[in-house]
Amino acid sequence: MTTTPLEMLRAVPILSGVPENDLGALAAACRERSFSAGQVIFRQDAPGDSLYVLIDGRVKVVLIGEDGREVILSVLGAGAVFGEMSLLDNEPRSAHVIAMTPCSALTLHRAAFHERLRASPDLCLALLAAISSRLRRADDRIRALSLLDVNGRVAHLLLQQATEAGSDVFPRRLTHQTVAEMIGASRETVSRTLRHLVNRGVISIGRRQVTILDRAALEAAVRPT
Repeated sequence: MTTTPLEMLRAVPILSGVPENDLGALAAACRERSFSAGQVIFRQDAPGDSLYVLIDGRVKVVLIGEDGREVILSVLGAGAVFGEMSLLDNEPRSAHVIAMTPCSALTLHRAAFHERLRASPDLCLALLAAISSRLRRADDRIRALSLLDVNGRVAHLLLQQATEAGSDVFPRRLTHQTVAEMIGASRETVSRTLRHLVNRGVISIGRRQVTILDRAALEAAVRPT
């Protein structure tokens, strides 16, 4: 059975407090798009004319250096909103967004976005909450990158994944290379660090999931010395 845009938006956590009539108007203005794995959804410094609500799949937000090296700022899953900053400040895109898996998203163009914001205070509050949450995560990540060693940065990422999943057992979705690009380390160092955590009984890693066995050890690792 086909899912309608309204039903898709109802499932987005940050929109849970938006009244049904406002949500219906927002859904009517959206268009659905699909992306294949590896497809660039938009590029850094490109003009921004729409925002995206990710319905399924995963995308990565990345900066790419002149040498081609990627720094992953974040990995987003279903329910995430991205691309709205350019619609608010009229500046170019601040990063690349690339599909990591096949995914689909609802898109909302600038004029419709501004119209819906003017018409719905609840939507404005939802958007502000989403931006505030993103800034908090960015501050937390900057702190981790600035103050923690590689072991601490890996521990920080594992705890963050558990928080997002709402459980100390969560899907294994990030490769060692992706983790390395997120925490500013080499893949070999990440592999060695994860292996050390497994050998110490702090975590277990299966084919499809990661389990935190000793949360206190991970929390100790993220406290700067």
